[in-house]
Amino acid sequence: MRPYEVMIIIDPALDDDVIRGEIDRAVELIRSRGGTPGRVDRWGRRRLAYEIAHKREGYYVLVEATAEPAVMAELDRTLHLADAVIRHKVIRQADRPAERAPRPPSTPPTPEASSLAAETAAAANRTDANGA
Repeated sequence: MRPYEVMIIIDPALDDDVIRGEIDRAVELIRSRGGTPGRVDRWGRRRLAYEIAHKREGYYVLVEATAEPAVMAELDRTLHLADAVIRHKVIRQADRPAERAPRPPSTPPTPEASSLAAETAAAANRTDANGA
């Protein structure tokens, strides 16, 4: 089982019951296929960054879930076919925060490294100028 986030943008012109039904259908699909739906965050009506299908607004919903990849592929297919859904995106999250690669410490370059880089760049320029 892997953690996922699913962002769904639904047509805001639809009735609230239809919007609620689309959200419930997505959550139920995850649950019925053995996944575990988590938090469902209803962001509500928001302005789109750009016009999609002649619409300037959308009803945003963020669903967190833990499921197998096949379950999320089925959800992706279902959302793609749903007429009420304007856009959606399924994103796999990192399994645990410890698995994320740590950032290397930011240290200023040493004077030796800076002069070596400058010498390498100068040598490359001389080689290019000679036509090699």
